[in-house]
Amino acid sequence: MSANHSQQSNTWGMLCHLSSLCGFIGIPFGHLLGPLVVWLVKKQESPFVDDQGKESLNFQITMTIYAAVSALLILILIGFLLLIAVAIIDVVFVIIASIKASSGEEYRYPPFLAIKFIK
Repeated sequence: MSANHSQQSNTWGMLCHLSSLCGFIGIPFGHLLGPLVVWLVKKQESPFVDDQGKESLNFQITMTIYAAVSALLILILIGFLLLIAVAIIDVVFVIIASIKASSGEEYRYPPFLAIKFIK
C-alpha cells in the first residue's frame, strides 16, 4: 500500500523506524526512546508519521519482550543464540521498514513480530 505523502512526511516516517537503532549505539532504551520522541513530536503534523511511529513502537516493544525472554533463557544456554537472532531480526526489519517508509509506503512488520500495543 503506497500513498502520496510529502517528502518531509516520508523522511519523518523513516526516522520513526531508523531512530530505534539508537539502542545499538549505546543509548539506554534508545530503541524505544528514539521512535517515541519522533512520534510524539511529529504525529500531529502527519497521519503517515503517526501511523509509522505507532508501527515502530509496537515492533520495538515486542522486540524488547523477546529480548527479555531470551535473556532469561541464557540460564539454559539457548538464550545467547536467541538474543543474537532477536538483534539480527530487529536490525533487518528496521532497515526494510525505513526504506519502505522513505518512499511513502505504510510499512507493516509481520504480525508475529509486532504485537499491537499502541493502536
